[in-house]
Amino acid sequence: MNEKQQEHFKAILLDWRSQLMQEVDRTVNHMQDEAANFPDPADRATQEEEFSLELRTRDRERKLIKKIDSTIELIAQDDYGFCDSCGIEIGIRRLEARPTANKCIDCKTLDEIKEKQLGSA
Repeated sequence: MNEKQQEHFKAILLDWRSQLMQEVDRTVNHMQDEAANFPDPADRATQEEEFSLELRTRDRERKLIKKIDSTIELIAQDDYGFCDSCGIEIGIRRLEARPTANKCIDCKTLDEIKEKQLGSA
């Protein structure tokens, strides 16, 4: 992968990370602004469920931010775009679809097949 392509993916990852961080800030502000002690137990339960759902979503996004950070580090080390399993280049089209991909499509497919076999046993 050439330097221009690496810069392209780094820009995508940084933008994605920035959007996720804005969502985190928005959630914090929303939870602070909307937090109320409703007298009605049903209203309280609805609000708690809404907050719980938001927090689960943010937790998944937190994990994604970590993956984005590690991918940016791979770019800095000039080790981005290679499969963790077999070492071949992942391919630009796959990276465009999933910039944090760390496996080529063949290895990822094999992993998914193994997971299905273990899951159904």
